[in-house]
Amino acid sequence: MSIENFIHRFEPAAAAGLPPLLLLHGTGGDESDLLPLGRAVAPGAALLSPRGKVLEHGMPRFFRRLAEGVFDEDDVRRRAGELAAFVDAARERYKIPAPIALGYSNGANIAAAVMLLRPQTFAGAILLRAMVPLATPPHADLAGKPVVIVSGAQDPIIPAANAARLAAQLREAGARVEHQTLPLGHGLSNADLTIAQRWLAEAAGTRAPAE
Repeated sequence: MSIENFIHRFEPAAAAGLPPLLLLHGTGGDESDLLPLGRAVAPGAALLSPRGKVLEHGMPRFFRRLAEGVFDEDDVRRRAGELAAFVDAARERYKIPAPIALGYSNGANIAAAVMLLRPQTFAGAILLRAMVPLATPPHADLAGKPVVIVSGAQDPIIPAANAARLAAQLREAGARVEHQTLPLGHGLSNADLTIAQRWLAEAAGTRAPAE
């Protein structure tokens, strides 16, 4: 696959020793949507940010859904394969190592699907407001890969049990999963940023930004 198959933005690293971030937006976002978050989470890291190729009422997404919270799982699998191939092509073009996925909502869901379907694609993942992408996940070897899931206790879209089931699926595949629940809804907050910064600093072996 050519990287031109996804509209995307790439910002090269401005500091050494940081893993690149793959930024995956939520429904209605685009390739610019999460760049400020990526810069805040990992100042100086390389950022790769594709636009989802599926349109829902004109809003970009990474895969089709049949209703809110009901996914077209055949499309999930196909789009996860496309995204993994894009990441492989982008790594070759931009000379970057395996990225850590930073996804929000629909972007977090496709990131989780890629981890389960193409385990070698990511070095880890920050999944903000994620839910189970595949009812019956495939066998995957995620041995030791770090993942943080940040859920909202008042999220009207994602039941707490669903987010917990995703954490369990990833743990069963061998990932080192941290799952935190904030007293929030589906939207993001500064608390999400703080958790992501701290988690990435620990996962990458770097110091967290000063408070």
